Amino acid sequence: MVRTPSTMSPLGIDAPDFCLVNVDGREVARDDFRDAPALLVVFMCNHCPFVVHVADELARLTAEYMARGVAVVGINANDASQYPADSPERMVAEAEARGYQFPYLYDETQEVARAYHAACTPDFFLFDKNRRLFYRGQMDDSRPQSGIPVTGRDLRLALDAVLAGEDPPASQHASLGCNIKWRPGNEPDYFG
Repeated sequence: MVRTPSTMSPLGIDAPDFCLVNVDGREVARDDFRDAPALLVVFMCNHCPFVVHVADELARLTAEYMARGVAVVGINANDASQYPADSPERMVAEAEARGYQFPYLYDETQEVARAYHAACTPDFFLFDKNRRLFYRGQMDDSRPQSGIPVTGRDLRLALDAVLAGEDPPASQHASLGCNIKWRPGNEPDYFG
């Protein structure tokens, strides 16, 4: 299993815009959440063992924080022509099976993933009320076959801090996962 780390973009950068199609067929845009106190963008997919490992806790965690006003979107940017398990049709089934309450969007052109400098699945980007990057990195220390329970600890600490108006966590660790499956010739300069 190849482990690709997140790029750890500089804190304070603005959330790139997006307008993508959700599993229910409607378009969802960044500015649909302009009144939310925070925005969590998760680059994810259906088949990656790292995502599968955290998926149940991700469903619980996001439901909990959405109830507290946090806006959450999942974005799948994988090339579905080469990875059919990540097709939009399979995304519908995955969202239903996992009980995801957040929009699960398909980034067919991969432009949004590139704008966010997303590198792996899962890759987490938490933005504050002004849509400045507050946290990026791992959900917690657990990895497939690590024996460490999935708790969402790091992401929960960041979410609690952003909702309380506190400073970003001083310690932020890169997420690890499968690399985003870029279309041939579409690999960004940070992929390597």
